[in-house]
Amino acid sequence: MPYRKEGFKDNGIYHVILRALDNNLIFKDVNDYYRGIFSIYEFNNANPVTIQARRKSRIAFKNAQQKLDRAPTSIRLLQDDKRDKFVEVLAFCFMPNHIHLLLKQIKENGISKFMQKVGGGYGRYFNDRYKRKGHVFQDTFKSVYVKGDRQFMVVVPYILTNPTALIEPGWKEFGIRNHSAEEVIKFLEDYKWSSYQDCIGIKNFDSVTQRNFLLETMGGEVGLRNAIDDWIQHKKDITQYNDLFLED
Repeated sequence: MPYRKEGFKDNGIYHVILRALDNNLIFKDVNDYYRGIFSIYEFNNANPVTIQARRKSRIAFKNAQQKLDRAPTSIRLLQDDKRDKFVEVLAFCFMPNHIHLLLKQIKENGISKFMQKVGGGYGRYFNDRYKRKGHVFQDTFKSVYVKGDRQFMVVVPYILTNPTALIEPGWKEFGIRNHSAEEVIKFLEDYKWSSYQDCIGIKNFDSVTQRNFLLETMGGEVGLRNAIDDWIQHKKDITQYNDLFLED
C-alpha cells in the first residue's frame, strides 16, 4: 500500500499523486470511479472504516452514490461531523491510471495515514472485483509542498485541467490542436471525476472537498474559471513550476 515515511507539515498544503503500478488502469468503468470517490471520502477518517464485501457491491455503490451526491445536506454534514479527518481535500482529479489530490494536513502524519488507507482500501476492492493479486498502486505516492498563494494559484488549474489529455493527447507539450478552447473548457466542466464541478457551482461530490480556501485564494468561482480558461488558451510558461506538477 502507498506510504511515505517522511513527515508532512501540519496545516501544510501538498500536491499528491497516486499512480497505478506499471501504468495500468485503476478505473475501468463508472463503478470503479464511484468507488474511488467513495474511498477518498470514507477513508479520510482516523477511526476504523468497514466497507461492504464485493458480493454486496451493487448495494455498496448505490449507497456510496446516495451518500455522496444525492443525500440531503443535513445528512451529509452529520456524517462529515462524525469523521476524525486526517486531511482537508482541497481538490482532486481522477485519471484512468492515476489520481491527483491537493491536500491540507490537519492531523499529525495525516497525509501518510490517509494515503495508506486509500491505497490499501481501494487496492483490496480492485483486486477482489477483478480477481487479481498483487499491488495495484506504486509502493510510494509522490508529493510536493505548495509554498504560498502564488504556487497554489498555479497548481490548482494544473490539477483541474488534467482531463484535457483524454481528448487532446500531448496537449501539455504541443497545445490544443484538435478542439477549440471552448470545447475543451466545456469538456472540463462536464467531467464528473474531479472537484471542478463543485467549485463552479455544479453539485457533484460536494461532501468530499473543502473548497472555501481554494475559492478565496483563486478569486471565487469567476477567478477559478478565468484561471482554467487562461491555462487552456494561453498555456503559460510554467517551467519555473515544474517541480509542482509531478508530471504524468
